[in-house]
Amino acid sequence: MPVPRTRHLWAMAAAVVLTVTAPATTASAADAAALREVLFVANNWDGTADVIKSSGDLAKIGRINVIPDKDARMAAINADPIKWIYFMAIRNSVGEGHDQFADDMYSTPDGKSVVVSRPSFADVVSIDLATGSINWRFPVSGYRADHMAVSPDGTRVAVSASTANTVHVLNIDTGKQLGSFATGDKPHENIFTKDGKYIWNMAIGDVNTDSDAPWLDWTKGDRHITVVDATTYKQVKTIDMRDKLNAIGLTDYSDAVRPAVFSPDESKLYFQVSFFNGFFEYDVATDKITRTKTLPKNPATSDDRTTMVNDSRHHGISMSPDGSKLCVAGTMDDYATVVNRTTLQEGPLVPASKPYWATVSGDGKSCVVSESGADQVTAIDFATGQKTVSVPVGDHPQRVRLGHVAADWTSPSS
Repeated sequence: MPVPRTRHLWAMAAAVVLTVTAPATTASAADAAALREVLFVANNWDGTADVIKSSGDLAKIGRINVIPDKDARMAAINADPIKWIYFMAIRNSVGEGHDQFADDMYSTPDGKSVVVSRPSFADVVSIDLATGSINWRFPVSGYRADHMAVSPDGTRVAVSASTANTVHVLNIDTGKQLGSFATGDKPHENIFTKDGKYIWNMAIGDVNTDSDAPWLDWTKGDRHITVVDATTYKQVKTIDMRDKLNAIGLTDYSDAVRPAVFSPDESKLYFQVSFFNGFFEYDVATDKITRTKTLPKNPATSDDRTTMVNDSRHHGISMSPDGSKLCVAGTMDDYATVVNRTTLQEGPLVPASKPYWATVSGDGKSCVVSESGADQVTAIDFATGQKTVSVPVGDHPQRVRLGHVAADWTSPSS
């Protein structure tokens, strides 16, 4: 996402429009001894995933090719004019001349496979971690796959089909669809509640247009949070942040909810919105925004909304396991920072090149951000707010997720 936007192909295509962190997959006690906890880094432009240590020095363990079927997929796209138009639109807008091959990923509880959403191929695939071959493939509705979430028990994965305003929920082992539900325009982030009973989906609307002025906000589409029962996939409620923002006088702020994270007791939701350098605190019980945090601007960053990557000024937020600290990726402002949740006081602004995502290390001591502009991931200590280490990864890292591999795993020979 964090790349400059080009939109001419969208105009040519006319009707063509493209559209926190869930708990790490779990392993049974019997299997745990044979598994190793890792971080998976999705290198979107590479079509690879780096596997690194989950804590400490984040040293690289191996790499996976997540597009082993590229030739077959490209043949299918080139044979279908509509698919080709969408494929090229993705390349020439959000991809800045690059294809989007690895958006999000989760490992299976047994550590044998990793499931990956591939935007340009409009699908989700399961890849065998030992052989590098594809176990199953699920084509999403429409023409683009996006953010995913995994259930707390690791058995189900939810994926946003961004051009179809749909979320699919799949069996993580077989790829069989267990259910689906409708969303607002351009579904993006998905979060399972920790008891596995509900899924929250955030629809961000049309972020690839230049109608970014507040008075043109109505052109961005239907943006709301959809909450569904994770068993029946029936809608429980919707939440429109437009009314909540208006109630506190922020009528010119976007209501497109971007990355979000719950407090440990799930009484509060902390979320980012388009164009805003900061985040909000939302009280679930009272259905109100209770606090607003504006973070510093980088003097070198333009306030012109049309220059902000896919409308997102800040994109990425996570929370320390004890709920005392938030970590924020200040994407367009080129920094990341740890924020005290009680006082909302930010710590040091750690320089980072277009940080795209924020997650938590396996030991819970650090925030880990992906620097899409520098092709590296960086750890920031929750206690001090200071950077501890950066490690190189592949081209344009996006989502970073905790997962598992076999204790003796090495990269597939293929």
